[in-house]
Amino acid sequence: MNRKLTPQELHNLAMNIVGKELEKKGFEFLAVNSQLKKHPQFVCIDKNNQQYFVIVKASQITEEPILYDVIWMETFKEHARKQNSKVLFAGVGLGNPNDKLSPPYANDNYLLQYEGLQDLEIELN
Repeated sequence: MNRKLTPQELHNLAMNIVGKELEKKGFEFLAVNSQLKKHPQFVCIDKNNQQYFVIVKASQITEEPILYDVIWMETFKEHARKQNSKVLFAGVGLGNPNDKLSPPYANDNYLLQYEGLQDLEIELN
């Protein structure tokens, strides 16, 4: 019998989706952190050697875009500024094809809500 994916497995699936997009865009990975609630998930550079911190948030599928915690993100942006890095955010909604409000099952199809990488301004206001 199939089982629902755990929160860590959902996070890993979301990271795989985002990682494939980063590869297609030509990013080179410097570090990958798949541990749940540890940020950033990816540290990578583009072809111009600009460093990026990539935050991946796995979530339930919603009718609205998947958002990040604005207050927490301001703290993280400050860290990125100090590291001369840019910040990308990827909200990934995952759901069960039979009930989008339930998590997908292991080794089964899933619904995906993903609008791509979002470049977050890190400059001070």
